[in-house]
Amino acid sequence: MSGEMRLVEWSTYPVHLPYPHTVHWASTQEDGGDYLLLRLVADNGLVGVAEASVKPAWNSVTLRALAVIVEELFIPLIRDRDLADEQAVARALSTVREQRAARALVEAACWDLRSQLRGEPLWRLWGGDPEVSLSWTVTRQPPDAMAAEAGTMVERYGFRTLKVKTGQGREIDRAALTQIRSAVGPEVQLMTDANSAYKEHEALDHLHELAELGVTVAEDPCRLRPDRAFEELQAASPIPILVDNACRSLNDAALFVERGARAISLKTGGTGIGEAQRMAELACAHRCAAHVANTGDASLGALVALQVHSALPTREYSLPSETTFFLTYAEDVVTERLRVADGRVRFPATPGIAPLVDWEKVHRFAPV
Repeated sequence: MSGEMRLVEWSTYPVHLPYPHTVHWASTQEDGGDYLLLRLVADNGLVGVAEASVKPAWNSVTLRALAVIVEELFIPLIRDRDLADEQAVARALSTVREQRAARALVEAACWDLRSQLRGEPLWRLWGGDPEVSLSWTVTRQPPDAMAAEAGTMVERYGFRTLKVKTGQGREIDRAALTQIRSAVGPEVQLMTDANSAYKEHEALDHLHELAELGVTVAEDPCRLRPDRAFEELQAASPIPILVDNACRSLNDAALFVERGARAISLKTGGTGIGEAQRMAELACAHRCAAHVANTGDASLGALVALQVHSALPTREYSLPSETTFFLTYAEDVVTERLRVADGRVRFPATPGIAPLVDWEKVHRFAPV
């Protein structure tokens, strides 16, 4: 099948998936995850689907707000465009400067249509690998609970890298890392994410302590800016600093790379697919690592983000993808879950994610 595609129908579907236990993020705590599904129907009968994680503290939208933004700002921009033309769609969407979550959602749904039109999965269209390595994020809990979770996930799924959420105070962080190391053994790589919990004057001592505890990468140990202070901190640090919260665009990435950044996070749900790919190309040109990070995706969003990761030019020397939050859920809105074994996921060889949607579950998990 080839040729142009025009939009003939669209719809959105809110979903709420319950967590097995309360999850403590740096900015909030939740008992479940909210997602908005976008469904686009083209004039050739193909259906494209995308999923957005909805967290007001992360992307400044609610389920209702995101649906309205998509309807009123972005659908009119693509209504008369050829959805098969990546550049035409990108130009149309770029006319709205903000509302990144909505733009990323529409962009991903268009890519789902292209995947089916061309008869190839996204990883193959982008020149990626058929499988990728993964890491698991251990969220903030008492140290013994964090160690128990780490041990369980390493045993069950074979993760070789864990990201440990720190920022509970140096003493608690130290206890958590020590107990996690005891639980998972010496071969599992540990990285940390303090979500900028520590002061700038504490950061270097904190980084030295992390290195002594066997941590190999530290994400956002303090508030980071692309300035001389960051350049000096990274130069003095015994381990790479992973820049996440302050690196949300290609411009941000360029500023940090100029200051000697050694690793940056990519979040496709915030930047969109195209900008994440351009950020990775920039990082690669400077031998800076870049990987797809955690944005709380369920299975549909994870499948797209992981395929982006599979094709990054930095993938040979970057961290494994953190896109594993979908494993949190006992149930999801797909007909078949992604399977993780030996810390890796292998992608379906069939095109598109729309055929994987279980619409009965989408309606069952609609918020009350």
